[in-house]
Amino acid sequence: MVALIPMDADDPALLRDALVRAMDGGPALGFGMLADAPDWVPAGTAVVIATSGSSGIPKRVALSAEALRASAEATAQRIGSGRWLLALPGGYVAGLQVVVRSILAGTEPVALDGRFSPEAFAEATLSLLRPAPGDGIPELFTSLVPAQLSTLLDAAADGPVLAALRAYRAILVGGQALPEPLRERAADLGIRLVRTYGATETSGGCVYDGAPLDGALVRAVDGELRIAGPMLADGYIGDGALTARNFVRDEHGIRWYRTGDLGLVEDGVVRVHGRADNVIVSGGINVSLDRVERIVRGVPGLAGAVVVAVDDERWGEASVIVAARGEALRRSEAEQLAHARDAVAEQLGKHARPARLILVDELQLLASGKPDREAIRRAVADLH
Repeated sequence: MVALIPMDADDPALLRDALVRAMDGGPALGFGMLADAPDWVPAGTAVVIATSGSSGIPKRVALSAEALRASAEATAQRIGSGRWLLALPGGYVAGLQVVVRSILAGTEPVALDGRFSPEAFAEATLSLLRPAPGDGIPELFTSLVPAQLSTLLDAAADGPVLAALRAYRAILVGGQALPEPLRERAADLGIRLVRTYGATETSGGCVYDGAPLDGALVRAVDGELRIAGPMLADGYIGDGALTARNFVRDEHGIRWYRTGDLGLVEDGVVRVHGRADNVIVSGGINVSLDRVERIVRGVPGLAGAVVVAVDDERWGEASVIVAARGEALRRSEAEQLAHARDAVAEQLGKHARPARLILVDELQLLASGKPDREAIRRAVADLH
């Protein structure tokens, strides 16, 4: 057994030093731990990350040093190595991996000063570009969620912000699906994005632009994506039943993580369709809210929208679009909803059309930068 100590991820220098020790035998670091967290965890554990993921069920994911290292090394092999900007909380796996990659590269990560903003991003990027004596200008990398990328692109008319975005050899974007309009805007501006797919249970993203990293295997079983490889978590602390349910071995003894995501693998390319459990039954027909949301986000002015479920007297369940009022809307709210409904009907059928569009001053976010879907759903239910 190894001791587990709670870790405050706010200071990247302290986090880096503690993580070096954790990956060298301990003590293990606990992120997001509650009062009932254990004092000891199985030997080999480097970090424990408390997360509810997409299911809303609290989990304590145990990651070994070998898993973290395998993920970071595969990333370096795919996109290169250099200096990293830490723009995400270090207590979440995407932010933590920025620190792990920096450790393996022998560099110090630079964190944003204060809250995320285009100005802070540009200033932090400028500090990364200053070479140390005797060194050239380093290769730069960072990791963002789509909401952060959208904020930066909206400010890209400002020269320093656009210059900062273009300075990165690769900007990893994950945590949720990357809306196609955002990807296209970034490409038009010469910004190099890499779409990532993964989970805390896979030490972060392990599929880049649809291609698994070296060492990672992805397959679809009964429509559900499963992942194998050296970056898999050991399991869940204190929940053997959930570990056994989500981590299974095949007939060859290979250990696979059941993602709970629907998708397929075609010619080596992984295509994610959405959560298997994010489905409503509307008028007796199953409707994937993830697929609806992906289509809605392709509608101009709704790139950052979130689609949630509500009870419906007529259909049993229905979907509602929630979007920030600040997004550029050239149509009225009714026209915008009609455009979204038409787009969904064309691709999925009339039964999948959202029932309503709600505009808010700003979407509620988790500390990770992802939309707080449960808080948004509760707010919509109160309105509905």
